Amino acid sequence: MSEKKNKFLVPTDFTKVADNAIGHAMKLASHTNGEVYLLHVVPKTSEVEEARRKLELEQARAQKVDPTVAVHKLVRVGSIFDDIGDAAAEVAADMIVMGTHGMRGMQFITGSRALRVITSSNVPFIVVQERAIKEGGYDSIVVPLDLHKETRQKITLVADMAKTFNSKVHLITPKEEDEFLHNQLVNHIRFANQYLDERGIPHDA
Repeated sequence: MSEKKNKFLVPTDFTKVADNAIGHAMKLASHTNGEVYLLHVVPKTSEVEEARRKLELEQARAQKVDPTVAVHKLVRVGSIFDDIGDAAAEVAADMIVMGTHGMRGMQFITGSRALRVITSSNVPFIVVQERAIKEGGYDSIVVPLDLHKETRQKITLVADMAKTFNSKVHLITPKEEDEFLHNQLVNHIRFANQYLDERGIPHDA
């Protein structure tokens, strides 16, 4: 496990699936030397105080899961689509854990604006639904690799998770016809394979 303290940002709307995302983040943080930041975004300044009170309750519930994990709260005025990235940059988050609400949630998460948040983010996302994280963590971790420079950061964190939970890592990349871009992707895969090999983590690409 790396010595760095990993930071997990969890946007919450105080629903059951958001609570589930907090559970995932708490488990990851407790096993990877991490801390958790809870984010709620309100449209108006007049709603900030109520949001703070709700976040304090979420914070207390999260601390009961594991009192050794530091849990912080953030309230922002604006739009969830714009403020996730800003908050992640502000706290230097290593990963964002976000819940979705079934089919309605999948529509939300793959809507053009929400998808843009995820694909343009410099920070890797874990998107969870209603299934809680198992006691033993994750059996398999699927990692999309692309041409972003954050790929190495992503692999470092995934390696920590895989080592902790004895997971197998599955690396996937988009098919790229352009020879130059294809070669860049091959280099990313080569780096990821070598990094995981050196740490004895089972994987395929």
